Amino acid sequence: MATPLTASTLLKALRDEGLHVVEHRSWRTHNRNHKGPWGPMHGVMIHHTVTSGTTSSVELCYNGHSSLPGPLCHGVIAKDGSVHLVGNGRANHAGMGDDDVLRAVIDETSLPADNEANTDGNRHFYGFECVNLGDGEDPWPAAQLEAIEKAAAAICRAHGWSHRSVIGHKEWQPGKIDPRGFTMDSMRTRIGERLNGGPKPPPPRPAFEPFPGAAFFAVGRNSPVVTAMGKRLVAEGCGRYEVGPGPKWSEADRLSYAAWQRKLGYSGSDADGIPGKSSWDKLKVPNV
Repeated sequence: MATPLTASTLLKALRDEGLHVVEHRSWRTHNRNHKGPWGPMHGVMIHHTVTSGTTSSVELCYNGHSSLPGPLCHGVIAKDGSVHLVGNGRANHAGMGDDDVLRAVIDETSLPADNEANTDGNRHFYGFECVNLGDGEDPWPAAQLEAIEKAAAAICRAHGWSHRSVIGHKEWQPGKIDPRGFTMDSMRTRIGERLNGGPKPPPPRPAFEPFPGAAFFAVGRNSPVVTAMGKRLVAEGCGRYEVGPGPKWSEADRLSYAAWQRKLGYSGSDADGIPGKSSWDKLKVPNV
């Protein structure tokens, strides 16, 4: 019987496996625990989103929609291999599935056909939504497949599970087709090989914070990365703060970054205050 990983333990397990993890909004306390029990945990479930685009997919999985409130999973795996955490606790991702499949996952034996929907999967499975249209044509980049492998292995490693504790949504709930575009048998083989290779040492932390992408710098973003960026802008003589800098992205941050862009020689729309990779790398924001 496995107790659910805490938010901090989950985050550490994913990063120790070598993943680039993005913490989305209030993911640590975002869950559906008021609707039912969470745990004991028995496995990891893989899905595809039927969407395109990282930002919109992450927001959908965080918020849900009118007929199915979020979170719709625990993490969203983007095509670039980044993992965006959107929930911790019970999530609306697995739905009702086959009790015989659950027993096979618990026993880590071969999966039977999923022909019943009589068991609450949201209680027992971690869920990862992977950005893909699910039409059989949308590609699965190597970085994304590797991230799926790593994310599933990280949780299995934390709980002492084997690769047989990882299933696809299509193996759990009758009528589902996700994930479509690769086989779960091939993915389980990859996960098993990773687990059999022993624990992966944490990668060395870079001296400077890697560029998190322009979409990171949006209204409502709250992150220590924003504070660290602001302090560097002040040190470069580009600070436009009356108070701060602080962790919440603000107009003062945008104006300060625009001043940094102009200092580097950018002008016009290239100095709009939204960080780009080239200017970010030159700012050398300390790793947080």
